Amino acid sequence: MTTEAGSGEDATFVALHSAGTTGWYGPVTAEIGRYVEAILARPVVGEPVDDHQRLQATLCRATRADASTVASWAVGAVDCAAWDLHSRFARVPVADLLAATPQRRVPLYASWLGLDVANGIPGAAVERINRNGWQFTKWGLRRDPAADDREAEAGRLAEAARAVAAALRQKAAFDAVFTWDPKFAALFLDQLDPASVRWLEDPLPTFDLRAYGTLSTRLPLALGERLLLHADSEAMLGLKLQAFTLDVVACGGLTRAVDLVTAAHMLGVPIYPHGRSFVPAVHLAAAYPDAIAAVEYRLQWEPIRQRGYAQPWRPTHGVITVPRSPGLGATPRSC
Repeated sequence: MTTEAGSGEDATFVALHSAGTTGWYGPVTAEIGRYVEAILARPVVGEPVDDHQRLQATLCRATRADASTVASWAVGAVDCAAWDLHSRFARVPVADLLAATPQRRVPLYASWLGLDVANGIPGAAVERINRNGWQFTKWGLRRDPAADDREAEAGRLAEAARAVAAALRQKAAFDAVFTWDPKFAALFLDQLDPASVRWLEDPLPTFDLRAYGTLSTRLPLALGERLLLHADSEAMLGLKLQAFTLDVVACGGLTRAVDLVTAAHMLGVPIYPHGRSFVPAVHLAAAYPDAIAAVEYRLQWEPIRQRGYAQPWRPTHGVITVPRSPGLGATPRSC
């Protein structure tokens, strides 16, 4: 049910076989692949390929309420492979199964978390990114754990955020990459007008909704990447969020992501899917253009991941065009 393709940590592809046809999703880690084979492979045998709610229920029962990240990703990978298989039988792209008239061109925003702007503005990168037509950009804003003076460190990050906005001539989003705490966030807010940034994503080291609830009243907050299969989505979406950055595979797959997008849109929460699950996120955005403004394109990592696909996806001027061929578009290059 899984196969290795390419090299690196994410090199495993999940495959579902039916009537001589194969549905694919990947790459995922080898650990996720092992979970699929050990826990999920047997229960899905004989399930109808076009009944995604039934398959999702089967997968959830098989995990026995396992709340781990690996379990959630494994369920999501199998779910996305099932959508790929279904769309191959239907001879249409997955986006066409999700909506009667999906958009063919999906807007993107660019992120480059490897260039931490707190260590200086990468002028050449900013210039290049500004010319490529992205809706906006997102940058790393990590707190230095070795900094003794927390107030000075908060001031350094606030100044970096102001410098990025000046260099870009527009507001940017920032990702704290789980390196802050509530007290540090308060120090940061004392030195920067929250309205000057698009959002701050995942500042806290744990997915603590109570702490995030307090932060969301003052900070333009983005959450969703760590919303797993069995997590309380209602409580999270009830917060005052500037962006819901769900990961389509990590949340349990396209089947659950559709429900989450519908719920978020009804609450007026802006949705910007996380880039690690780029391919299914694009299909989702194409099907729900009124709810999803843009999908994250990770400049540092996505081009490398695309090398593992039989047909790589390449954006043009900040937009990706959904292929018209059947399937999801995540078939490994070696198959």
